[in-house]
Amino acid sequence: MGTVEVRFFAAARAAAKTDQIYLDSTTLQEILTTCIANYPELGRVIPQCSFLVDGVANHDLGLIIKEGSQIDVLPKFAGG
Repeated sequence: MGTVEVRFFAAARAAAKTDQIYLDSTTLQEILTTCIANYPELGRVIPQCSFLVDGVANHDLGLIIKEGSQIDVLPKFAGG
C-alpha cells in the first residue's frame, strides 16, 4: 500500500490548518474519513466540497485512489 497526497484549499485549508497531508491509498471515502478523524474541523467543510483526483473531478466516493495520486479538496468558492 502506497501513499497519496491530499491538498486542502480555502476553507478546507483553514479547517485543517495545513496545506497538504499524505495518507495511505484506499478509497476516497476512507481517505476523507481519515482526514476528518485527524482534523475534526474538516467535518463541517468536507460535506460541501468537491474533489479532484489527479486533476479530474470525481464524485465517486468508492473510487480506489492509487498510490502516488493527488486529491484536491475544494470547498465552494465565492463569486461567479
